[in-house]
Parts: sequence; structure tokens; C-alpha cells
Amino acid sequence: MKKILVVGSVGIDDIETPSGKVEGVPGGSAVYFSLAASIFSNVNFVAVAGSDFPQDIIELMKSRNIDLRGLEIVEGKTFRWSGRYHEDMDKRDTLLTQLNVFENFKPKLPDEYKSSEIIFLANIHPSLQLEVLQSVPRPELIVSDTMNFWINSAPEKVVEVIRRSDIFIVNDAEITLMSGERNFLSAADRILEECPQLKAIIVKLGKYGIYATDGNEEFFLPAYPIRQVVDPTGAGDSFAGGFTGHLAKTGDYSFANIKTACVYGSITASYSVNDFSVSGLKEFDLDDIKDEFNTFKRLTSF
Repeated sequence: MKKILVVGSVGIDDIETPSGKVEGVPGGSAVYFSLAASIFSNVNFVAVAGSDFPQDIIELMKSRNIDLRGLEIVEGKTFRWSGRYHEDMDKRDTLLTQLNVFENFKPKLPDEYKSSEIIFLANIHPSLQLEVLQSVPRPELIVSDTMNFWINSAPEKVVEVIRRSDIFIVNDAEITLMSGERNFLSAADRILEECPQLKAIIVKLGKYGIYATDGNEEFFLPAYPIRQVVDPTGAGDSFAGGFTGHLAKTGDYSFANIKTACVYGSITASYSVNDFSVSGLKEFDLDDIKDEFNTFKRLTSF
């Protein structure tokens, strides 16, 4: 089993969906990712939170395979985000973003973290992602994520991160934006041509599932079927957690196993969207996931 180093955000969210509304709930890319990944492997956690971040979530993470020595608690308010989802929950409006203590965040890695075999660079400024890569000399696998804001504001840095990554996770709107292509398939082809070191590009398609390619082989996976989506916040980070967690558990980075990792990622994302905030990631284990995996396999075989 490999150790995963994650660097990302810790947040407090106000969320409104067609299923209801919650305020002051825990969120952040590093939190969603870690709770999903810790089902499979050990996670070294680097982030910053304010003194107002809920202690029960910190205790929950401690009770899982999450090492919190890299979590910096700073006097002040935690990063705050507020959003409202449409009936089509692939669409949302951001109502509020307050960086708070996250504004001056500089990743601080305990020495023990620098031997982590796998790095997941969650959605933070690409300059910070590059700082992390400079601190870990010889990782076996680097998985990175980004978002539209960084693609527009720091495109050269985003490309630099991708060129140093082994797997790049992105959604369909982001990959077409950064490539200039109209179609996510041709966009993935173009990025693989420009970044030939990539083992794979994983394109998140929201409710339609996942597309993965290594430039030679392609893989389409539908989203795991669930009857009701309560809250899609953090679904992408939960997918990345399950995906990276499986790779860490197996130590196999072949494209065949990357495809299997996509299945596990889709399953962990399905738990995440079943409830508001991180509640859906609290009550499941590997036995549950194995049952869902067998169901997924049966549903997608023909």
C-alpha cells in the first residue's frame, strides 16, 4: 500500500440544492478527497483551516487513515463558499467566496510526508502545486486537478503542472477551455500530444460519467446509477479520492488498472452525492464498495 500526499483546500460551505439547504457545513477539496481515499490507503493531509473549522470533522479524519500533522490551524475564519444548484445539478451559481485564512496559505510539509509515493494536487493555485512538487523529490505517481479560474488566470502555470503530472483529472468544460478545442475528445488528444509523459487524462462528464484515455486506448464509464442526487458538491474530489486510493492500494499504474480506478472513483462519488456536505462519506467501508463494484460490473457488461 502506497501513501498519498494531498494538498488542497479546507472549507465551510453554505449549499442550496433542489433537495434542501444547509449552512456552515464542512467542505474543501482536500477534505472530500481524503475521506474518500482513506477507505483504500493512508493519506498525508496538507491544508489550512481557521479556528472556526468544526472539531468533529477533524476527529472524524483522525479516526480514518488520515495523518493531520500537515493541517495548519490559524486564528481566523476558514475559507468560505456558498452556492446554489439548479434543477439540472450539473449547473450552479456561486453566491459567495471568501478566502479568509486560505488567502495566505503556503503548503508546509512535515519531513515524513516527503517520502509519500503518490501526490494528489487538488484544486489550488498552480504555483502552490509546483511548490509541493519541489518538496517531494521522487514520487511514484503525480495526479493533478485544476479549474476554470486557474486556466484563465494562470494558464502557463497550469500547463507546467500538467507537464510534471502522470495523470490529469479535469472536467469537459475545463479541458475544452484550455485546449481551444470544441470537443473534449479532441481536447484530450491535443493535451496528450503536448504532454506525452501523461499516463492518462481523466475527463469528468458530470451526470454522464467519465472518459479516460492514454492516447492509445479509450474508456467510457457511466456515472454510478443512483435514484436521487442530494448534493453534488465535492463529487469530483470524492471521485479523485476513490480513484487515487485504488491506485495507492494496488500500486499498479497501468492503464488497465486506471480504468478500474475510475470505477472505484465513481462509486465513492456516488456516496458523496447521497447527502449534504461530507455526510455521505462517513458511513461506508471497503465491503460496501466491493458490493457496489460487483453491481457496477453487472450493469455495464454486455
